[in-house]
Amino acid sequence: MAIIPCGSTWVARWGQPQFVMRSSVTSKLSTSPSCVSSRIRALAASNSAIFSQDSLYGLFNMVQSRNPCRRRGVRLIVRADSDYYAVLGVSKNATKSEIKSAYRKLARSYHPDVNKEPGAEQKFKEISNAYEVLSDDEKRSIYDRYGEAGLKGAGVGMGDFSNPFDLFESLFDGLGGMGGMGGMGMGGRSSRSRAAEGEDQIYNLVLNFKEAVFGVEKEIEVTRLETCGTCDGSGAKPGTRPTKCSTCGGQGQVVTSARTPLGVFQQVMTCSSCGGTGESSTPCNTCSGDGRVRKSKRISLKVPAGVDSGSRLRVRGEGNAGRRGGAPGDLFVVIDVLPDPVLKRDDTNILYTCKVSYIDAILGMTLKVPTVDGMVDLKIPAGTQPGTTLVMAKKGVPVLNKSNMRGDQLVKVQVEIPKRLSSEERKLIEELANLNKAKAPNSRR
Repeated sequence: MAIIPCGSTWVARWGQPQFVMRSSVTSKLSTSPSCVSSRIRALAASNSAIFSQDSLYGLFNMVQSRNPCRRRGVRLIVRADSDYYAVLGVSKNATKSEIKSAYRKLARSYHPDVNKEPGAEQKFKEISNAYEVLSDDEKRSIYDRYGEAGLKGAGVGMGDFSNPFDLFESLFDGLGGMGGMGGMGMGGRSSRSRAAEGEDQIYNLVLNFKEAVFGVEKEIEVTRLETCGTCDGSGAKPGTRPTKCSTCGGQGQVVTSARTPLGVFQQVMTCSSCGGTGESSTPCNTCSGDGRVRKSKRISLKVPAGVDSGSRLRVRGEGNAGRRGGAPGDLFVVIDVLPDPVLKRDDTNILYTCKVSYIDAILGMTLKVPTVDGMVDLKIPAGTQPGTTLVMAKKGVPVLNKSNMRGDQLVKVQVEIPKRLSSEERKLIEELANLNKAKAPNSRR
């Protein structure tokens, strides 16, 4: 057992687990001998290799001699170190070949480019940390004897011993990035920090009523960012070579720390000097270092039947070019349909209102009605009442992506009643009224 002073904190170490007492603990420990003995017996166990009574007596006696004053606030913190062997799933006497094989298998499974589950990236870092230590004979020897605290004392940083993606890239170099899985587009840190997917583009397309109903082929012109032909998208001036960024040391990220009453907070930000690439270079004169230039392109677009205002069409790969080999974005075409002065649209149905005279409504007639297919005859049955809706089947809008299915055209009949009558019309209507009055008594008998 070793007792290590760390500022106001005392650490008693047995192997890897750590027993930590802060300055506020010492007051409770500096009590009567009988009290100390009872606490030692309660904390220690006869079969415990970590908390033996002899070790605890030595620790408590040392604390009493350093701080004889009684103060409030006992805090006993027991913290277990990470078991790097368990992280990699190997035994403590595993060979370097077995450790390397275990790391490669786990790294493939938890690499953030493959595994999108929450916590996968943190697990990947833990796996990389464990391999970083166990693959190095000196670090492994220190870890086996003293645990993580021994690595700290030896000057080895805790947490991310190195960039885990650099470690991954170096181990899988020459094997397609992922040990033969390079076709999936994963290649360690360089693919994460340098290649960036292009932005999506939006284009507004205006169609007339019939174009939206039946579909149409349009040629549109879009302005977008394309890969620079001078530097082939690298952003560097031809003939020059990129160098490691001096600000971030090639990591593409910078870490800032701030000490607060709650502890030390760290913030990771993209390096402003290199934009996250980890490299600095002389910028290309054509694209000013962006690797892309703005150009116009004409694209043939097929609009399907049945689109409406607000519909969005996706054209894959026709957005802005990606940076440094990244995939291009997509082009989204937003549809805006101009209204028809006569026909109205309600989803897949078309609405139309026709006007007929009261005579035609009484006697019936055939009326020509406009549709998206042209003028079509519509039969108005005799005795049609005002407000009646007649259905013209399959004269509506095709169902989107199902052009063999169409909606209906709904025709609402509006009966017109004349406000003024000629003397002859009035005479005829009065005769009709008298005839109806004569029928009324007969109908009651």
